[in-house]
Amino acid sequence: MDIRHFRYFVTIAETGNITKAAEKLGMEQPPLSQQIRRLESSLGVSLFRRQPRGVSLTEAGLALLPHARLILDLRRQFIEDAHGLAQGKKGHLRIGLAGAVPLLPSIPFAIRQFSNIAPGVTLSLEESNTPALCEALLSYRMDITILRPPVPDQANVRVIPLLDEPTLIALPKGHPFTNLPEIHLSRLAAEPLIIFPRELGPGFFDAILAAYRDAGITPSLGQQAPQIAGTIPLVAAGLGVSIVPQSLHQLHTGGVTFHKIARPAPHAALAIGIRMGEQPPLIHHFITVLQQACKTHMELPA
Repeated sequence: MDIRHFRYFVTIAETGNITKAAEKLGMEQPPLSQQIRRLESSLGVSLFRRQPRGVSLTEAGLALLPHARLILDLRRQFIEDAHGLAQGKKGHLRIGLAGAVPLLPSIPFAIRQFSNIAPGVTLSLEESNTPALCEALLSYRMDITILRPPVPDQANVRVIPLLDEPTLIALPKGHPFTNLPEIHLSRLAAEPLIIFPRELGPGFFDAILAAYRDAGITPSLGQQAPQIAGTIPLVAAGLGVSIVPQSLHQLHTGGVTFHKIARPAPHAALAIGIRMGEQPPLIHHFITVLQQACKTHMELPA
Protein backbone atom coordinates (compact mmCIF):
# COMPACT_ATOMS: atom_id res chain seq x y z
CA MET A 1 0.00 0.00 0.00
CA ASP A 2 1.26 3.48 -0.81
CA ILE A 3 -0.13 7.00 -0.80
CA ARG A 4 -1.76 6.65 -4.22
CA HIS A 5 -4.14 3.99 -2.88
CA PHE A 6 -5.51 6.49 -0.37
CA ARG A 7 -5.97 9.01 -3.18
CA TYR A 8 -7.77 6.40 -5.32
CA PHE A 9 -10.03 5.45 -2.43
CA VAL A 10 -10.95 9.05 -1.55
CA THR A 11 -11.53 10.10 -5.17
CA ILE A 12 -13.88 7.19 -5.86
CA ALA A 13 -15.73 7.86 -2.59
CA GLU A 14 -16.18 11.53 -3.54
CA THR A 15 -17.32 10.89 -7.13
CA GLY A 16 -19.35 7.73 -6.44
CA ASN A 17 -18.25 6.41 -9.81
CA ILE A 18 -15.06 4.60 -10.80
CA THR A 19 -15.13 5.87 -14.39
CA LYS A 20 -15.46 9.50 -13.25
CA ALA A 21 -12.79 8.96 -10.60
CA ALA A 22 -10.43 7.55 -13.26
CA GLU A 23 -10.97 10.66 -15.40
CA LYS A 24 -10.28 12.91 -12.43
CA LEU A 25 -7.13 10.95 -11.60
CA GLY A 26 -5.95 10.98 -15.23
CA MET A 27 -5.91 7.22 -15.64
CA GLU A 28 -7.93 4.45 -17.29
CA GLN A 29 -10.86 2.84 -15.51
CA PRO A 30 -9.71 -0.83 -15.59
CA PRO A 31 -6.36 -0.18 -13.81
CA LEU A 32 -8.17 1.87 -11.17
CA SER A 33 -10.71 -0.89 -10.53
CA GLN A 34 -7.84 -3.37 -10.29
CA GLN A 35 -5.97 -1.21 -7.78
CA ILE A 36 -9.07 -0.86 -5.58
CA ARG A 37 -9.64 -4.64 -5.59
CA ARG A 38 -6.00 -5.15 -4.55
CA LEU A 39 -6.42 -2.58 -1.78
CA GLU A 40 -9.56 -4.30 -0.50
CA SER A 41 -7.79 -7.65 -0.64
CA SER A 42 -4.78 -6.36 1.33
CA LEU A 43 -7.05 -4.76 3.95
CA GLY A 44 -9.37 -7.75 4.23
CA VAL A 45 -12.51 -5.61 3.88
CA SER A 46 -14.75 -4.38 1.09
CA LEU A 47 -14.69 -0.61 0.71
CA PHE A 48 -17.38 -0.23 -1.96
CA ARG A 49 -20.64 -1.80 -3.03
CA ARG A 50 -20.71 -2.15 -6.81
CA GLN A 51 -23.99 -0.88 -8.23
CA PRO A 52 -25.34 -0.56 -11.79
CA ARG A 53 -24.67 3.17 -11.94
CA GLY A 54 -21.68 3.58 -9.67
CA VAL A 55 -20.49 2.58 -6.24
CA SER A 56 -21.35 3.38 -2.63
CA LEU A 57 -19.31 3.01 0.52
CA THR A 58 -19.66 -0.02 2.74
CA GLU A 59 -19.69 0.34 6.52
CA ALA A 60 -15.95 -0.34 6.48
CA GLY A 61 -15.48 2.25 3.74
CA LEU A 62 -17.41 4.85 5.72
CA ALA A 63 -15.29 4.15 8.80
CA LEU A 64 -11.98 4.33 6.92
CA LEU A 65 -12.68 7.35 4.69
CA PRO A 66 -11.90 10.02 7.35
CA HIS A 67 -8.56 8.31 8.06
CA ALA A 68 -7.68 8.26 4.37
CA ARG A 69 -8.51 11.95 4.05
CA LEU A 70 -6.40 12.72 7.12
CA ILE A 71 -3.44 10.83 5.65
CA LEU A 72 -3.73 12.80 2.40
CA ASP A 73 -4.04 16.08 4.35
CA LEU A 74 -0.96 15.22 6.40
CA ARG A 75 0.96 14.41 3.24
CA ARG A 76 -0.07 17.73 1.70
CA GLN A 77 0.87 19.60 4.89
CA PHE A 78 4.19 17.74 5.06
CA ILE A 79 5.08 18.81 1.53
CA GLU A 80 3.93 22.41 2.11
CA ASP A 81 5.95 22.67 5.32
CA ALA A 82 9.02 21.19 3.65
CA HIS A 83 8.78 23.71 0.81
CA GLY A 84 8.20 26.51 3.32
CA LEU A 85 11.29 25.51 5.29
CA ALA A 86 13.34 25.33 2.08
CA GLN A 87 12.18 28.85 1.15
CA GLY A 88 12.67 30.31 4.63
CA LYS A 89 8.93 30.83 5.12
CA LYS A 90 8.25 28.27 7.84
CA GLY A 91 9.72 27.54 11.24
CA HIS A 92 10.67 29.31 14.45
CA LEU A 93 13.20 32.15 14.47
CA ARG A 94 14.69 33.33 17.78
CA ILE A 95 16.08 36.86 17.42
CA GLY A 96 18.38 38.52 19.95
CA LEU A 97 18.55 42.32 20.10
CA ALA A 98 21.27 44.44 21.70
CA GLY A 99 20.31 47.23 24.09
CA ALA A 100 18.14 50.00 22.55
CA VAL A 101 18.03 48.21 19.17
CA PRO A 102 14.21 47.80 19.26
CA LEU A 103 13.93 51.61 19.30
CA LEU A 104 15.64 51.91 15.91
CA PRO A 105 12.81 52.39 13.35
CA SER A 106 14.23 50.01 10.76
CA ILE A 107 14.31 47.03 13.15
CA PRO A 108 10.59 46.79 14.06
CA PHE A 109 9.84 47.71 10.43
CA ALA A 110 11.90 44.72 9.24
CA ILE A 111 10.27 42.39 11.75
CA ARG A 112 6.77 43.48 10.71
CA GLN A 113 7.66 43.14 7.04
CA PHE A 114 9.10 39.67 7.57
CA SER A 115 5.98 38.60 9.47
CA ASN A 116 3.85 39.73 6.53
CA ILE A 117 6.05 37.93 3.99
CA ALA A 118 6.41 34.75 6.06
CA PRO A 119 3.32 34.39 8.27
CA GLY A 120 4.20 30.74 8.83
CA VAL A 121 7.28 31.72 10.86
CA THR A 122 7.00 32.15 14.61
CA LEU A 123 9.26 34.97 15.86
CA SER A 124 10.68 35.19 19.39
CA LEU A 125 12.48 38.38 20.46
CA GLU A 126 14.82 38.90 23.40
CA GLU A 127 16.82 41.99 24.34
CA SER A 128 20.21 41.68 26.03
CA ASN A 129 23.82 42.84 25.78
CA THR A 130 26.27 41.72 23.11
CA PRO A 131 28.28 39.17 25.17
CA ALA A 132 25.08 37.52 26.44
CA LEU A 133 23.65 37.45 22.92
CA CYS A 134 26.77 35.75 21.57
CA GLU A 135 26.67 33.17 24.34
CA ALA A 136 23.00 32.45 23.59
CA LEU A 137 23.78 32.22 19.87
CA LEU A 138 26.59 29.70 20.36
CA SER A 139 24.52 27.62 22.77
CA TYR A 140 21.71 27.45 20.19
CA ARG A 141 19.25 29.46 22.30
CA MET A 142 19.27 32.17 19.61
CA ASP A 143 19.24 31.81 15.84
CA ILE A 144 20.30 35.33 14.84
CA THR A 145 21.29 38.47 16.72
CA ILE A 146 21.51 42.20 16.07
CA LEU A 147 24.43 43.28 18.22
CA ARG A 148 27.05 45.93 18.79
CA PRO A 149 30.46 44.74 17.52
CA PRO A 150 33.06 43.61 18.26
CA VAL A 151 32.02 40.20 19.55
CA PRO A 152 33.90 38.24 22.24
CA ASP A 153 34.18 35.04 20.17
CA GLN A 154 35.22 36.12 16.69
CA ALA A 155 36.20 32.58 15.69
CA ASN A 156 32.67 31.20 16.05
CA VAL A 157 30.41 34.20 15.45
CA ARG A 158 30.11 35.61 11.96
CA VAL A 159 29.57 39.37 12.04
CA ILE A 160 27.81 41.08 9.12
CA PRO A 161 27.90 44.92 9.29
CA LEU A 162 24.40 46.36 9.28
CA LEU A 163 24.42 50.09 10.01
CA ASP A 164 26.08 52.96 11.89
CA GLU A 165 23.61 54.87 14.01
CA PRO A 166 24.34 58.55 14.79
CA THR A 167 24.61 59.52 18.45
CA LEU A 168 23.28 62.38 20.54
CA ILE A 169 24.30 64.15 23.75
CA ALA A 170 21.77 63.67 26.53
CA LEU A 171 21.66 66.57 29.00
CA PRO A 172 19.59 67.02 32.16
CA LYS A 173 16.75 69.46 31.63
CA GLY A 174 17.75 72.96 32.69
CA HIS A 175 21.42 72.47 31.80
CA PRO A 176 23.11 75.69 30.56
CA PHE A 177 23.47 74.12 27.09
CA THR A 178 19.82 73.07 26.84
CA ASN A 179 19.07 75.61 24.11
CA LEU A 180 22.04 74.64 21.92
CA PRO A 181 21.03 72.44 18.96
CA GLU A 182 24.60 71.19 18.50
CA ILE A 183 27.36 70.79 21.08
CA HIS A 184 31.09 70.10 20.76
CA LEU A 185 32.35 67.49 23.20
CA SER A 186 35.08 69.86 24.40
CA ARG A 187 32.40 71.94 26.08
CA LEU A 188 31.51 68.99 28.32
CA ALA A 189 35.00 68.52 29.79
CA ALA A 190 33.83 69.29 33.31
CA GLU A 191 30.66 67.18 33.12
CA PRO A 192 30.58 63.63 34.57
CA LEU A 193 30.05 61.16 31.73
CA ILE A 194 27.42 58.53 32.50
CA ILE A 195 28.25 55.40 30.59
CA PHE A 196 27.53 51.68 30.66
CA PRO A 197 30.12 48.99 31.60
CA ARG A 198 32.53 48.38 28.73
CA GLU A 199 31.90 44.62 28.68
CA LEU A 200 28.28 45.24 27.67
CA GLY A 201 29.27 46.98 24.42
CA PRO A 202 33.02 47.45 24.01
CA GLY A 203 32.74 48.82 20.47
CA PHE A 204 30.34 51.62 21.37
CA PHE A 205 32.14 52.29 24.68
CA ASP A 206 35.48 52.70 22.90
CA ALA A 207 33.92 54.86 20.16
CA ILE A 208 32.63 57.30 22.81
CA LEU A 209 36.00 57.62 24.55
CA ALA A 210 37.79 57.94 21.21
CA ALA A 211 35.51 60.85 20.25
CA TYR A 212 36.36 62.58 23.53
CA ARG A 213 40.07 62.07 22.86
CA ASP A 214 39.69 63.45 19.34
CA ALA A 215 38.02 66.50 20.89
CA GLY A 216 41.15 66.99 23.01
CA ILE A 217 39.67 66.06 26.41
CA THR A 218 39.51 63.14 28.79
CA PRO A 219 36.01 62.60 30.19
CA SER A 220 35.38 62.35 33.89
CA LEU A 221 33.59 59.04 34.21
CA GLY A 222 30.54 59.30 36.43
CA GLN A 223 28.07 56.69 37.61
CA GLN A 224 27.75 53.59 35.46
CA ALA A 225 24.39 52.59 34.01
CA PRO A 226 23.36 48.90 33.95
CA GLN A 227 22.69 49.12 30.21
CA ILE A 228 22.80 51.64 27.37
CA ALA A 229 19.18 52.76 27.77
CA GLY A 230 19.76 52.97 31.52
CA THR A 231 21.90 56.07 31.08
CA ILE A 232 18.83 58.22 30.39
CA PRO A 233 17.22 58.03 33.88
CA LEU A 234 20.59 58.86 35.45
CA VAL A 235 20.93 61.92 33.24
CA ALA A 236 17.38 62.94 34.15
CA ALA A 237 18.39 62.69 37.81
CA GLY A 238 21.12 65.29 37.18
CA LEU A 239 24.04 62.91 37.74
CA GLY A 240 25.85 63.87 34.54
CA VAL A 241 25.60 63.76 30.75
CA SER A 242 25.68 60.84 28.35
CA ILE A 243 26.32 59.91 24.72
CA VAL A 244 23.52 57.71 23.44
CA PRO A 245 22.32 56.20 20.13
CA GLN A 246 20.00 58.56 18.29
CA SER A 247 17.06 56.15 18.65
CA LEU A 248 16.98 56.70 22.42
CA HIS A 249 15.46 60.14 21.96
CA GLN A 250 12.17 58.27 21.42
CA LEU A 251 12.05 57.49 25.14
CA HIS A 252 10.57 60.98 25.69
CA THR A 253 12.06 61.30 29.16
CA GLY A 254 10.78 64.57 30.57
CA GLY A 255 13.98 65.39 32.42
CA VAL A 256 16.35 65.05 29.46
CA THR A 257 17.10 67.02 26.31
CA PHE A 258 18.93 65.59 23.29
CA HIS A 259 21.44 67.45 21.11
CA LYS A 260 23.49 66.80 17.99
CA ILE A 261 27.21 66.32 18.47
CA ALA A 262 29.60 68.53 16.52
CA ARG A 263 32.46 66.61 14.94
CA PRO A 264 34.16 64.52 16.14
CA ALA A 265 31.05 62.48 16.91
CA PRO A 266 30.96 58.75 17.67
CA HIS A 267 28.64 56.30 15.92
CA ALA A 268 26.87 53.32 17.41
CA ALA A 269 27.67 50.45 15.04
CA LEU A 270 25.22 47.58 14.68
CA ALA A 271 25.82 44.24 13.02
CA ILE A 272 24.11 40.93 12.40
CA GLY A 273 25.60 38.05 14.36
CA ILE A 274 25.11 34.43 13.30
CA ARG A 275 26.94 31.18 13.96
CA MET A 276 29.78 30.28 11.66
CA GLY A 277 28.95 27.64 9.06
CA GLU A 278 26.03 26.98 6.79
CA GLN A 279 22.79 28.68 7.77
CA PRO A 280 19.23 27.47 7.07
CA PRO A 281 17.12 29.33 4.47
CA LEU A 282 15.03 30.92 7.23
CA ILE A 283 18.03 32.90 8.52
CA HIS A 284 19.11 33.92 5.02
CA HIS A 285 15.58 35.11 4.31
CA PHE A 286 15.40 37.22 7.46
CA ILE A 287 18.85 38.75 6.83
CA THR A 288 17.76 39.80 3.33
CA VAL A 289 14.61 41.48 4.66
CA LEU A 290 16.55 43.15 7.49
CA GLN A 291 19.26 44.54 5.21
CA GLN A 292 16.69 45.87 2.75
CA ALA A 293 14.73 47.51 5.57
CA CYS A 294 17.85 49.32 6.76
CA LYS A 295 18.56 50.54 3.23
CA THR A 296 14.97 51.74 2.90
CA HIS A 297 15.33 53.78 6.06
CA MET A 298 18.69 55.14 4.79
CA GLU A 299 20.51 54.01 7.91
CA LEU A 300 23.28 52.08 6.21
CA PRO A 301 26.68 53.82 6.28
CA ALA A 302 27.81 55.32 3.00
